[in-house]
Parts: sequence; C-alpha cells; structure tokens
Amino acid sequence: MDKYNVVDLFSGCGGFSYGFEQEGFNVVLGVDNWDTALETFEYNHKNSSILNLDLHKKESIKTIKNEVKEHRIDVIIAGPPCQGFSLTGTRDKNDKRNSLFESVFELAKTLKPKFLVIENVPGLLTLYQGDTKEKIISSGEELGYHMDYKILYAPDYGVPQIRKRVFFVGSKIGKFEFPKITHKENGYVTCKEAIGDLPSLAKKTGKEEADYQAKATSKYQETMRKGSKKLLNHVRTNHQQHVIDVIRKVPEGGNHKDLPKGVGNSRKFNEAWTRYHSNKPSKTIDTGHGNHFHYKHDRVPTVRENARLQSFPDKFKFFGPKTKQNVQVGNAVPPILGKVMARRIKKYLDESF
Repeated sequence: MDKYNVVDLFSGCGGFSYGFEQEGFNVVLGVDNWDTALETFEYNHKNSSILNLDLHKKESIKTIKNEVKEHRIDVIIAGPPCQGFSLTGTRDKNDKRNSLFESVFELAKTLKPKFLVIENVPGLLTLYQGDTKEKIISSGEELGYHMDYKILYAPDYGVPQIRKRVFFVGSKIGKFEFPKITHKENGYVTCKEAIGDLPSLAKKTGKEEADYQAKATSKYQETMRKGSKKLLNHVRTNHQQHVIDVIRKVPEGGNHKDLPKGVGNSRKFNEAWTRYHSNKPSKTIDTGHGNHFHYKHDRVPTVRENARLQSFPDKFKFFGPKTKQNVQVGNAVPPILGKVMARRIKKYLDESF
C-alpha cells in the first residue's frame, strides 16, 4: 500500500501535518493565507506543495482540486483561525472567520477523503448556544461522515504544555475511537525536561543558528534534538530593566498575585506576570503576548523554547521576524498531538484497504 495522502488547510507553519508526516503520511499540500508561515511550512515539508489562498473564496476550492488531481486524498486536516471562537477573543457572531470551517466540507465534497479532522479551541463547543458545533456535525453528516468530537489535553499525550483543544473527526469508515492517554499526571513532561538543556542567554542575545552548549538531560530533550546539528531560533528578548525587576520578584510557578503591593500594576489580568514551574508543564503557548516567563531566567521564553514546549523538534526551522515566529508557534497544533491522531487514523485506514 502506498502512503496515505493528506491535505492541510489553514496549515500555518505545519505543526499538525508534521505530526502526520512523522507517522508516515504523505503531506501533499499545505494551504494558508500567510506567506511567512508558508515559507516555514515549505522548508520543513520537503515533499509538499504550498498554496497561498483565501479560503473564503469559492474559487480556492477549485485551485486546490487542480493542484492535487494526481493524488487520492485520504485525509483533510484543518485548524481554522480560532479568534472568533476563543474565550480571549471578541466572539463576534459576524466574524467571517467563524465560517471558515465550511471550506473543509466544500473541499471534502470534491476530494472525498476517508477522514476529516478539524482542530480548534474548546470555546467553539459552546459558541452561540452550541450552534457552531452542531453546524460542523451536520455538515459532515450530510456528506456521509460519522462525526465524533473530543477535547484532548496535550500533557496526556506527552506534550509539556497545558493545552486543551477540541478535535472533530469525520469518518467514512464508522465511529472513531480517540487515542488513549499515554501519560498520567505524575508522568507529565515538565518544563525542565523540555527546555532545561538550552542556553540561558543571560549574557548573550543568542543567534538564529548556534551550537548546543550542553548535553541533553532527559529523554524528551534527546527526542527533540534528533536529526538536528544546530540550535535554531534561540534568541532572547531584550526587556527593559524595570520589566526584568518585576519578573525577578515572581516566584517559580507564581503570577501577578504573588507580587508585592504596588509592583507590576500595569498587568493585572489572569495570566499576567506568570512564571512557569520547572516541574510542571508550561501554560498554554500563545502567539507571543509576553505574559509568561521562564521558570528560572528573568525573560520570556525564546521561540525555540516555546517550540520545544509545543513539541516541535529542534530541526524545525521558523522563518520571519521573531514576533512572526512566535505567532506561528502559538497558532500551531503540537506535532506530537498530530502524530497521535495520525497513528489512530492510520489504523482505521489500514483495516479498510
């Protein structure tokens, strides 16, 4: 049997499809509307094509069909923009991004894959009294897919980060059983196990490409380093001294509530001035808002540290300015979660052929 073929919609830098690729799938195409993310995608997916398309436009579906016409597409994966669904967003019912998932089903009508996988924030489930969730389910069922969904908690599968995301799976093969948990709470991968081997950058800003300075000290670090000869995208943010002074006062695992009275008043929301704990997974990696700090060093994590916490291997190179690199990392599906889902889907596909 040839490799199973995947199309990745709203691909971003390609974390989701990278997990599928690691599990032996052929990622035929990545589609996004952001050049910088597609540059990253193309570099890290050597055998894949890319298209910069606005998926609001109906002609985009025809363009994709023409691009992949030589392939049988087995799986469509998609992580539509979550801003319209997120608890931290405005939740505007007229936000046109809320309807972007419809392009997944429009493409499925044409390509007829055995599986559809849509990933998003859990807030989508309750958005507009559950209307969005029901629309996704009914759209899949109208095309003959058995629709299932579940919220997956990233640490349960070996990702060193507190991250909950809902996965919708449409299957032409029948009911889909989601992957079993691989890690219990006392065995979660911690921040120190994930990034403790990386240079502190206390006296240096760091470089986009540098040598490793220490040996790996955990199995996770060894896995992340596999195939990488250089340390990429490990560059420090240069904070102003008054910001460093506040960070220094935050205890490990603490936040703004642990600061002395009158200190750090510029940020008082829930996630403000949060320092990671070395022996726990990190908080959810966002797109670089600068509210989370290294468990030991008085700075925000570097792009590489965030990428490690998202389970991107060290050989995965990010392009663009540092701010855009952080957005790519924060928007991505952790590759380990992608791989876990891919392995489960592959089992169903193997049994069906």
